[in-house]
Amino acid sequence: MGTEQKPERASGRVVEALPDALFRIDTGQEKPVLAYLAGKMRLHRIRVLVGDKVEIELDRYGGKGRIVKRL
Repeated sequence: MGTEQKPERASGRVVEALPDALFRIDTGQEKPVLAYLAGKMRLHRIRVLVGDKVEIELDRYGGKGRIVKRL
């Protein structure tokens, strides 16, 4: 019934690690994106370090992104 839209995905590189599992991601756009770790990545204790390439789901409303995969 509803028209569920899939979130837009982008890939980028981690520029800065911030407290509380927040990261600044450079996606090649004008401003870096602030992103947090997805629940599955926290659950399986997947570490993300500065310089890692990651895939993020972007928020439709321009808020924080969500890191879903380390490439």
